[in-house]
Amino acid sequence: MYHDDSDDRAGPGGATGSARAAETDLGHLLVLLQLTDSAFPSGFYTLSHGLEGFLQQQAVDHDTLPDLLHDLLRHGVGPSDATALALAHRAATAGDWAAVAATDRRLHAGKLGREIRQAAVRTGRQLLDLAAEIFGTAGIVRYHRQVTARRAPGTQAVAAGIVYAEAGVPVRQAVAADLFAFCASFAGAALRLRLTDHRGAQVLLRRTAPVVEETTRAALARSLDDLGATTFAADVMSARHERAEARLFAS
Repeated sequence: MYHDDSDDRAGPGGATGSARAAETDLGHLLVLLQLTDSAFPSGFYTLSHGLEGFLQQQAVDHDTLPDLLHDLLRHGVGPSDATALALAHRAATAGDWAAVAATDRRLHAGKLGREIRQAAVRTGRQLLDLAAEIFGTAGIVRYHRQVTARRAPGTQAVAAGIVYAEAGVPVRQAVAADLFAFCASFAGAALRLRLTDHRGAQVLLRRTAPVVEETTRAALARSLDDLGATTFAADVMSARHERAEARLFAS
């Protein structure tokens, strides 16, 4: 059990103020690019996000791959992780660390499968550890210490919400970026599992963009009471994947 202890505006002067805003926007973009880069060592490359389990049960193929990804976004990642990220971002921005921890615990409790829970915590703690060194802001360091002391689970989505908030990235961009990172990781897993090729993976990502936008809008509108996935088939596949004799991915 875990327990807690605890719009950019252009300035005056016309062109000068606009330049300052543009520079800030560019800084936000650079943060987004760094944190969603496949080379960022968050541990996402070890995850298939349930895809390997579906493949092991012959429940997905090349043709049904987009449908699975879209369903996971709409009914799994969107209502759970993306919603938690938005809530954590807003709470961290407001300095309400009790609300951040409450979101963290709620998300952790809603992950029914052991490997899914472990993956969320492992990648979240890795992100906080890296971000404490990369950004070093008081909020990131504070929550990293809280997670290290086991006063909060440190799920990936909540960790991302904190990092983006502390870096000044607007919440809408933060949610969309993290959803894209999920999709890119899913596509990478599909590539390694030979469900697609490099060109097909890029087509998949482009065709999923409207679903990412839809999922982002929905996540931003939810409250803590609405947080929770309804992907029962994915939970079953994850449970079977835990017991598989051979596994390429951790989830």
